[in-house]
Amino acid sequence: MTPYRPAPFALRASHLRACVLLVGLILAGCARDRDTTPYPSLAVRPVEKQGFAEPAVKPVVLRPDLALDTQIAEMTRRLTAVEEEFTKAHDQARTDAARARGAAVGSEAWLTAQTELATLDEIRARASSLLTEIDDRAIQRAAALEPDYPTLTALRERASAAVTRQAAQIKAISDSLPAA
Repeated sequence: MTPYRPAPFALRASHLRACVLLVGLILAGCARDRDTTPYPSLAVRPVEKQGFAEPAVKPVVLRPDLALDTQIAEMTRRLTAVEEEFTKAHDQARTDAARARGAAVGSEAWLTAQTELATLDEIRARASSLLTEIDDRAIQRAAALEPDYPTLTALRERASAAVTRQAAQIKAISDSLPAA
């Protein structure tokens, strides 16, 4: 006769007691007290009642800045002077470029027109430098978390338009001349 051998998948009594105890603990953890509300609640929470609309923005009170107003007046004066100087130089450069149209590259008329173009470019560079200075003032205000200053914004737009217009006028004159 062969000795009794339990099946390989059969549980011993100690293992069976441990499994029953584990199942009992798990089920006890799932039990709840009937006096409390169930968690999580599916009811609408107070934050969900607020809606998704953007909050109202308080209007910003713009206080006058006398120091900035003085700087803006000075920069406006300088920009006006640069624009007037460019206008005069542009008229002269157009006249010289018209004379140089039929002339050969390197001729006296061509060299005079190129010199006038260099003058125009130098004036445009001063206008661009002034635009950079205006941008710096706006950046300083933004870094200090101050609102846009309308006068400064208008001056910046004017200076930007002037620099763009001057660059286009210089290119038009340059394109009309014979290439070197």
